[in-house]
Amino acid sequence: MQTTATLNAPTRSRSVLGSLGWIWQVITGAALIPLAGLHMIAQHFVVEGGLRGFDQVKAYLSNPIVWPIEILFLASVVSHALLGVRAVVADLGPSPRVARLIDIVLVIVGFASVAYGAWLTYVIAGSA
Repeated sequence: MQTTATLNAPTRSRSVLGSLGWIWQVITGAALIPLAGLHMIAQHFVVEGGLRGFDQVKAYLSNPIVWPIEILFLASVVSHALLGVRAVVADLGPSPRVARLIDIVLVIVGFASVAYGAWLTYVIAGSA
C-alpha cells in the first residue's frame, strides 16, 4: 500500500547523464587531487619566484610526458566544474526540456573548452 507521501512525491526523470555524470564527477574529483598537486608542484613550488615565465612554460610543455598530463588535468577540471554547474541548475528544478537544453549547452562548452585548451597547449609546446 502506498502512503500519501509516496503518492504526492514529485517525480523526476533520471537521465543517463545524471547518473553517469555523478559517477564521472566523483572520478574527476578524485583525479584532481594528484593532478592539481602535480600541477602546483611543477608550475609553482619548484620554480624560482613561484611562477614560470612564458619561455619556461614552453620548455616545460615541450616534454612529451607533461603535455598529456596537463591535458588530462584540463579535461578533469572542466568536466568536474561543468557537472557541478549542472547539479546546481538541476536543483533549481527546470522542466525536462530546459534541463536537456542545459545539458547540451554544457557538453558543447565543455568540449569546446578542452579542445581550445589542448590546441593552445599544443601550439605553445610546439613553439619551443
